[in-house]
Amino acid sequence: MMWSRLRLLGILVLLIWDKGGVESLGVNWGTMATHKLAPTVVVEMLKDNGIKKVKLFDAEQSTMNALAGSDIEVMVAIPNDQLSAMGSYDRAKEWVRRNVTRFSFKGGVNIKYVAVGNEPFLTSYNNSFLNTTFPALRNIQNAINEAGFGDSIKATVPLNADVYGSPASNPVPSAGRFRTDISDQMTQIVQFLNQNKAPFTINIYPFLSLYANEHFPVDYAFFDGVTSPIDDNGIPYTNVFDANFDTLVSSLKAVGLGDMEIIVGEVGWPTDGDRNANTNYALRFYRGLLPRLASNKGTPLRPTYIEVYLFGLLDEDIKSIAPGNFERHWGIFRYDGQPKFPMDLSGQNSVDKYLVGARDVTYLANRWCMLRPDAKDVSKLADNINFACTFSDCTPLGYGSSCNGLDANGNASYAFNMYFQGQNQKPSACNFEGLAVVTDQNISQANCNFTIQMATTSTSTRLSEEVVLSSLLPITTLLLFLLL
Repeated sequence: MMWSRLRLLGILVLLIWDKGGVESLGVNWGTMATHKLAPTVVVEMLKDNGIKKVKLFDAEQSTMNALAGSDIEVMVAIPNDQLSAMGSYDRAKEWVRRNVTRFSFKGGVNIKYVAVGNEPFLTSYNNSFLNTTFPALRNIQNAINEAGFGDSIKATVPLNADVYGSPASNPVPSAGRFRTDISDQMTQIVQFLNQNKAPFTINIYPFLSLYANEHFPVDYAFFDGVTSPIDDNGIPYTNVFDANFDTLVSSLKAVGLGDMEIIVGEVGWPTDGDRNANTNYALRFYRGLLPRLASNKGTPLRPTYIEVYLFGLLDEDIKSIAPGNFERHWGIFRYDGQPKFPMDLSGQNSVDKYLVGARDVTYLANRWCMLRPDAKDVSKLADNINFACTFSDCTPLGYGSSCNGLDANGNASYAFNMYFQGQNQKPSACNFEGLAVVTDQNISQANCNFTIQMATTSTSTRLSEEVVLSSLLPITTLLLFLLL
């Protein structure tokens, strides 16, 4: 009897801990990949890991069908290129009907939020969505309200942390204000969100602080302490996540909405594509972040529970690398749904605990494409590497990345193999004007894995023109590096 009571007590304690850990966490599920796991497989993977919230970047039919009946809370999304169309209330009502209300039934999809755009006010977008974001937000929420779901489904706008900041003369969180060039739009948006009891959604990336500034103090990107905290009127800030979040709190306070609910729509750490993007740093980041979230410690200005969505679930090998090569490596799982490193979502930091990987994944044959050992005429090697890397993912070859240590022959083999795998190992995809040959010997080296692609019917062997063009400049730079 005593053992049964102790066992029951242990289960109750675990459930209480899990509510602070797993249940407060969501993940971003992006699908910019040549070979995609079936949505049903991904949903089972979410359930196997106790992940009960997911943020999407669209409302794709097969994804929604897979989520139906799962009871996973879902944030569906309207891409930026559809914001202008949502300026028409009739178009907004039709979008809500097709992507929200028709899934909102018992046993359907548990939609909680609609993301209107994705970081539409990024400075790099040059005001492209400045005048279309708020009308789209207003029309979508009003359409949801009209459909009778306004109390349970809220529209929000996931924004990048560059929409606010502190002046250089007083760079502390309490001095936070919205950017002057978008202050009118931001005030309009947050007032509308507040009227509809909808949250402010912000994406916070400590990694990008490190990436953008080589002099940024490394320890400040993590949660394990710094020797010189930033002092803000007696409040010490020891990490950039807290400082960034509280800068937003101060910005909201400045427009009279300091108590507004805030969701962290994206936060994470990439594992490849840059010298600071690796599994060791990702481990360090998550082992600091997850216990804080589980404890509901919050931040100095919001010492309470924060709803957070990790970015991201899976690596995506055709994301644009214009921001950096790391963009394709944010996943806590590899492209095939297998965990990259130990991770304990409960926040207890069990060092040997791994996430549950995707089940029943099938792969292509154990065959690789490599540079012919007897290749003699290499005058066309550069052009062929350029072709391979334009239509596949060569980002691990970049400076500081996992395959940076390969020699020139290894670089060529890596590029050839990535193209070969992306083309489902078609014999014609391993020719490269006679420079390549297929082998059944694993040619992976040290920390550089030569991938075998998944066997899947959900493939895209040709990248869209937009993705290719956005990648050409970085790929050309990478090619010059490889041939040095």
